[in-house]
Amino acid sequence: MNTITKLSRYAVEQFLKCPKCAWHQYRNKIRFPSLPFTLNLAVDSLFKNEIDYYRDIQKPHPLFIKKGIEAVPYKHSQIDNWRNNFKGAYYTDEEGGYMFGGAVDDIWKHKSGELIISDVKATAKNIFDWEDTYSKYDYAKSYKRQLEMYQHVFRKLGFDVSNKGYLLYFNGRKNEKSFNNQLNFETHLIELECSDHWVEETIIAAKNCFNSEEIPDSKSDCEMCNYIKKRWSICQKDVGEFIDKCNQNSLRKKGQG
Repeated sequence: MNTITKLSRYAVEQFLKCPKCAWHQYRNKIRFPSLPFTLNLAVDSLFKNEIDYYRDIQKPHPLFIKKGIEAVPYKHSQIDNWRNNFKGAYYTDEEGGYMFGGAVDDIWKHKSGELIISDVKATAKNIFDWEDTYSKYDYAKSYKRQLEMYQHVFRKLGFDVSNKGYLLYFNGRKNEKSFNNQLNFETHLIELECSDHWVEETIIAAKNCFNSEEIPDSKSDCEMCNYIKKRWSICQKDVGEFIDKCNQNSLRKKGQG
C-alpha cells in the first residue's frame, strides 16, 4: 500500500513560487514570516455571513442579478467543512499516493447544475484595474491558479464544475474626505476563464519534491532566496575581513616580539 502524502492547495502554490523554500517549509517545518491579513479576514467573514443568508433561502445574491449570473449560493451538508481552514475539501489519489485539497471561499450553483468556484479578496487602491494588476504581478496570477486548483478538487470529488471562476474583490476607498470610523468599499466581480489541465502533474511534481532527500534549486526570482543569498554574501565578507584583521594583528605581535 502506498504511503499517502497530504498536500494542501497552499503547499502546491508555494512549490510553484519556489521549490527550495517550499521544500524547507514541508521537510524542515521552517515557516517564513508573514503578515496577519486581519482586515482581509474580516471582509471575508462578513461577506460569508451575508451570502449565507441567500444560501439559506436559495435566492441569488443581488450582485449575481446585477451581473447576470444565473446562480444561487450552493447549499450542501458539507459547505461549512469545505470552507473551514482546518478541514477543507480533499480527495485521495491512491495510485498517485497523495491527498490534495484545501478550504474554498465559496461555491455557487448555476442553473445548469454546474458548480462555480469563487474567492473573496480585499485590497485598497486609488484606482482598481484588474487587467493591469494581472499583467504585472504574479500574485494576481496565483489567484487564478487558486480557482483552478479548487475546480480540480471538486471535479475529483465527482461534481460538475464550470470552467468559469469568480474573484469577488472589495476595494477600500482611500480617497474619502473623512474616515468617521467607516471604511467604504467598491465591489468588483472578476470573471475568469479557467483550466485545470496543469494541476494534477503539478501536484505530483510537488509531492515528489517534498518526499525527496535532495534540496531542489530555488527560483531565480524568489525574494526570500535572493535575500538570504545577499545576507550570506555580506556575512562571508565580514568573516573574511575579521580573519584578515586577526592575521594582521598576529603578524604585528610577532614583529613586536
